[in-house]
Amino acid sequence: MLIQEFIQNIHDVGFFFNQKIKIMDFFTIQNLVLLILGLIVGFIISKLLEKSAINKSIQNAKNEANNILKSAKIEGENIKKDKIFQAKERFLELKSEHEKHILNKEKGLTEIQKRIKDKESQVSNELSINKKNNQSLNDKIASFDKKLDQLEKKNIEVVKLHKEQVEKLEKLSTMSADDAKKELVESLMQEAKTEALELTQNIIEDAKLSARQEAKKIVISTIQRVGTEEAIDNCVSVFNIESDDVKGRIIGREGRNIRAIESATGVEIIVDDTPEAIILSCFDSVRREVARLSLHKLVTDGRIHPARIEEVVKKTKKEIENEIVEVGKRTVIDLGIHGLNPALIKAVGRMKYRSSYGQNLLQHSREVAKLCGIMSSELGLNPKIAKRAGLLHDIGKVPEEETETPHALLGMQWAEKYGEKPDVCNAIGAHHDEIEMNNLISPIVQVCDAISGARPGARRQVLDSYIQRLKEMEDIAYSFKGVNKAYAIQAGRELRVMVESEKISDDHAAKLSFEISQKIQTDMTYPGQVKVTVIRETRAVNIAS
Repeated sequence: MLIQEFIQNIHDVGFFFNQKIKIMDFFTIQNLVLLILGLIVGFIISKLLEKSAINKSIQNAKNEANNILKSAKIEGENIKKDKIFQAKERFLELKSEHEKHILNKEKGLTEIQKRIKDKESQVSNELSINKKNNQSLNDKIASFDKKLDQLEKKNIEVVKLHKEQVEKLEKLSTMSADDAKKELVESLMQEAKTEALELTQNIIEDAKLSARQEAKKIVISTIQRVGTEEAIDNCVSVFNIESDDVKGRIIGREGRNIRAIESATGVEIIVDDTPEAIILSCFDSVRREVARLSLHKLVTDGRIHPARIEEVVKKTKKEIENEIVEVGKRTVIDLGIHGLNPALIKAVGRMKYRSSYGQNLLQHSREVAKLCGIMSSELGLNPKIAKRAGLLHDIGKVPEEETETPHALLGMQWAEKYGEKPDVCNAIGAHHDEIEMNNLISPIVQVCDAISGARPGARRQVLDSYIQRLKEMEDIAYSFKGVNKAYAIQAGRELRVMVESEKISDDHAAKLSFEISQKIQTDMTYPGQVKVTVIRETRAVNIAS
């Protein structure tokens, strides 16, 4: 290879010599030979040096490659060791997780086994109980069968005795069984006729009510032209007048007018020094309302004399009776009660002019009826019967004639008289424990009556006691040290107490709430529960100017 390169170089030199021969004319052949030899020797030396350098680089490359291989082997060993270590750690983790999973499964299995054992014991107990029950049922069935056999035998004996008694009665009365049947049928026909007459009378009265309603619709235009006096809703005891001059006209000559009014209405009229007012005194609120409306008509018309007074009072009584019937009918329709006797409808209308402890009786009865309907629906009972009993529970308070019979028993008698159901009659008579309750409607009516009368503001006495209770609750809170303000809210069901933050700490606030609640519980009587809330706050106020 080297020789070929040398020959090629010679050829190149010869080529160069031939091309540059003109330049080399001054050289001698000796110098030329020396030059050629120097070139050859330099070339050889350069090639040798180049070869040694190449060998050295190759050796360095081999050494470097060996070093790289050694480092790669070392690094691979390290990576292999790391991977093996990681694999061992992962294996240990998986092993621990697997062991935990197995333990959990074992715990679950033990629990399931325990439950199964419990169920088995429970089932065995139930089976034993069922066996005992079956045995007792079989014994009872056997005893019942024996009793049935005895009853059949007794029935046969009773039939025989009945036949013997009938034969004896026929012999004694000289009347056959057919004749006795005829007399019984005749008596039943008489009873049916009386019941039919009562039913017919009720239908006629109901028709009269409807006829009055239709008549009012027909003459409404005439009533508007003539001018009908207004009737107020509330029953009052004071008749207001425009001036005291009217008092003399009402009294009349020698008191004729006032005596005529008192005799016609049954109301005592008191004319005293009270300015622009006349007092009407009577236990019957309907009579008092008749007297008030009659006086209003007489004063408005201006014609006040005995004949005119009797005419006006008679007319006013008819209007009040019609108003009572209309109110009763409207109330029954609003509550969805059907088939009520006209006499009971009239009694319901009379409740409008009666009050008890400052509470209007009709409004009270409507509230009780609605509450009874709600409670009976919640309990799965008949709401219509409950509403009926709630509306009629106080009808004994509005008799046309005063009696000594308690109003609950009187209302029950009226309900029985006018064909109400036994459940309704019992609820009316038992709502004040006058008689024993025999159905679920009766306690519902009693409870709803108490709810309507006990709510705050329903009755004057209850309202006064309610306000007094609120004041007592606030006074109890003020009796403790550190209390700044106290408010009884939520109809007395909650007491909010504001305390001074400087004197009362958070721990002391909790203790104070407990002490107040305990004192209210021991010192007061109240329905339900009272929530005591103690409020402590700290305010930091600064003013920027």
